[in-house]
Amino acid sequence: MHFMGLYQVFFPLLVFIGWFPSNAQDLDYAHQVVRYLSSQELKGRGYVGNADKLAANYIAREFKKLGVQPIDSSYLQHFKFSVNTLPGDLMLKINGKLLVPGEDYLVEPGCPSGSGVSETVQIPFFDLLDQLTWAEYVLEAQDRFLVIEELLASPLEWEEKKTINNALNFLKYHPQGDWKGVLILTDQKLNWFGSTQQFNRPTFIVRRSSIEDSVKTIEWTIESLFKPQYQSQNVVGMIEGINKDSLVVITAHYDHLGMMGNRVYFPGANDNASGVAMMLNLAQHYSRDKPPYSIIFMAFGGEELGLIGSRYFVDNPLFSLEQIKFLLNFDLAGTGDEGIQVVNGSVHLKEFELLLTINDEMALLPQVKIRGEACNSDHCYFHKKGVPCFFIYTLGGIQAYHDIYDRADTLPLTEFEDYFNLMVAFIGQL
Repeated sequence: MHFMGLYQVFFPLLVFIGWFPSNAQDLDYAHQVVRYLSSQELKGRGYVGNADKLAANYIAREFKKLGVQPIDSSYLQHFKFSVNTLPGDLMLKINGKLLVPGEDYLVEPGCPSGSGVSETVQIPFFDLLDQLTWAEYVLEAQDRFLVIEELLASPLEWEEKKTINNALNFLKYHPQGDWKGVLILTDQKLNWFGSTQQFNRPTFIVRRSSIEDSVKTIEWTIESLFKPQYQSQNVVGMIEGINKDSLVVITAHYDHLGMMGNRVYFPGANDNASGVAMMLNLAQHYSRDKPPYSIIFMAFGGEELGLIGSRYFVDNPLFSLEQIKFLLNFDLAGTGDEGIQVVNGSVHLKEFELLLTINDEMALLPQVKIRGEACNSDHCYFHKKGVPCFFIYTLGGIQAYHDIYDRADTLPLTEFEDYFNLMVAFIGQL
């Protein structure tokens, strides 16, 4: 019996009796990766100060140190897109009170540069249900800010939510009109995003608890820079395995939200420095222990702007997608108190049942939850091309997400070791 046959016979037995090397992964290395990628030096891995390039070059260096070989002449696959950035001064005062960016408010990422002092026009939230009613407020708002207080706790039908959302989008993004900008008061958690566009007027999202009275005056400054042809990159490498006819692909996006002004950055420890740490730990493991299949490691850029890097790769692959036996995409890998969620679990039931069986037999994670299709991470366009894949993310623990609190010093990596061992065992039995 050749080596691969022996491997297939004995590996399930080793899993069943609970044996696996205790030093199969390096938790210190994982913490090191997360700390560096989410450090102030990398400015949130966005598009101010070439921070995405710093992150990509770091991953390429780690690939080289670990013996991951480039597929082409370089680890980097370049692509371009448009992006709005906020690299300069950012200031907001309400009724003369200076607010703290990231804590008290967010500026929408597509905002243009500008500054000024404005009075306000208040639009009652439920008046957004009637276009003729809110249009009257808009007519009054020449050179003034529109202020809307969200009342999302109130019960609304789906059609009502859609109507209000359409009204808000018109007020925030319509290219014409004389109102100066929009300010939305909210009781919701402040979650930031990126933008591939720059719009005509500013929008601020302000925590209701950060101000004491109704909003009467607004003073603001925003310095933005729109980059219509920004060049970013994916980072791609390979470790040759025993079976070279099929490929297992490990992916994780390395980009995050970057800077909001010149003082505030979004660290992105869980999203997704943790996923990169899982990918690099697997690369470290397979550099020491030859994998059953050749393994491709891909760190994608542009995920936070709409899965741009992974879509570019699918449209411009460096190898045939038909060679992929299975793809595992890691995003939000830093907790696990309540186990993991497996997107596409119900699509690939055979592989999901294998994952579930291994987890039960090895007594690793608290639970492995099944989920259907969702185009919510870099597996999406591979799935659309028929590539069998899972997107897996951890559950429970800290709730920091797309905010300034997603930091390395508070990211526990609670179940990282068990999660890693589950993935190695799963790859071994594919």
